[in-house]
Amino acid sequence: QVQLVESGGGLVQPGGSLRLSCAASGSIFSIYAMGWYRQAPGKQRELVAAITSGDNTNYADSVKGRFTISRDNAKNTVYLQMSSLKPEDTAVYYCNAGGVVRTDTRGAPGVYWGQGTQVTVSS
Repeated sequence: QVQLVESGGGLVQPGGSLRLSCAASGSIFSIYAMGWYRQAPGKQRELVAAITSGDNTNYADSVKGRFTISRDNAKNTVYLQMSSLKPEDTAVYYCNAGGVVRTDTRGAPGVYWGQGTQVTVSS
């Protein structure tokens, strides 16, 4: 079993900041990439930011310069520091872990998702 648990969402005013955390636990040997996706009402889920085990990062154009993704490999935890938040950042944010090699099964590395955490940017 592999579980991803997100925390840190909430309500914030435009221009404010929030920090999301996601901890992966369970039968994990290694995780290649961790990231954050978001889904606003009526829209498709989109990639926000991702980071590999080697600290290579990728950001959506809409968040470059405002969001920073980081990772603690020893804790299998990924963070998303969000600054200068805009109303259009309002969405459910989902944590993702890809290339997960488990200790309890053989086979191809898997992909796992968290339950999501709501971020609302509003005055």
